[in-house]
Amino acid sequence: MAADLIFPPTCILCGAPGDDGRDLCAGCAAELPVLGRACVRCALPLPVVAGHGDAHAHDDDGPLCGDCRRKPPAFTRAHAAFRYEPPLPTLVAGFKFNGRLNTLRLMGELLATSLHDAAVTRPACIIPVPLHMQRLRERGYDQALELARVVGRALDLPVVAACERTRATPPQTALERQARQHNLLGAFRAAADLTGAHVAVLDDVITTASTVGEVARTLRRAGARRVDIWCLARTP
Repeated sequence: MAADLIFPPTCILCGAPGDDGRDLCAGCAAELPVLGRACVRCALPLPVVAGHGDAHAHDDDGPLCGDCRRKPPAFTRAHAAFRYEPPLPTLVAGFKFNGRLNTLRLMGELLATSLHDAAVTRPACIIPVPLHMQRLRERGYDQALELARVVGRALDLPVVAACERTRATPPQTALERQARQHNLLGAFRAAADLTGAHVAVLDDVITTASTVGEVARTLRRAGARRVDIWCLARTP
């Protein structure tokens, strides 16, 4: 493309020439912390105990973590491209708080590639986890929505704002486990009739899965037949 000749892609991590038309070189791409073995329900990274093989319970598609085995979440499957380990925190902070939209575009492309390579079941649409209007005014844009747009273009899927955040809530990471469960009750509402639909909810990072779990419950109450979760990174 002519734009690549005028503004050649440059690696956002080391400054070397980008590879495959992206702002990421082949060396840095190879060192990104790909998720690897994880729970098929919530994408929690799972270790394999040396000498014991895979010690986790399975469903038809793969291993399950203890929490999903004991109490399955409202969503059916979760897919994460990476573990939330360096350099992912720096990359996410760059587009989430510092307006680095070139980084956001790159991360969206990498997530789309990961989804394609994993041959995930295609939903009817992508629904981004919404920001409250107060947070949107502070930040100036909704990073989950912008990521969803990049992924949607790459996978030829529509992005639908079918969920709204009805009240501002403290960050989940600042709360104890029990408080997290109550923090999000009633924080979302469906903005569309989803009767019979298979949808994918998209967020940047999943830490406790409380937020995406509450969004999934909201969409299931609106009639969604199946809700999957897609995210850029999952915390160990």
